[in-house]
Amino acid sequence: MKIPRDAGGEELAKLLAKVGYKITRQTGSHLRLTTYEKGEHHITIPAHASLKIGTLNGILKDVATHLEISKEELIDMLWK
Repeated sequence: MKIPRDAGGEELAKLLAKVGYKITRQTGSHLRLTTYEKGEHHITIPAHASLKIGTLNGILKDVATHLEISKEELIDMLWK
């Protein structure tokens, strides 16, 4: 499955809850998410209406690396 082109920051935060991430704080237009699955991991995502494809790709790659799965597996878990 391809990366969705219309994903927003708040939508992505809700989807990442499926794999154990929770919003720990918000500063301005950025959300800080934390998970304790497979060790502690923090990511910061912009809370914009739509994320640029490169930004979204970087976030997904970072999360997939932490969870020790491929980016494609993560995309399937989140958007199906």
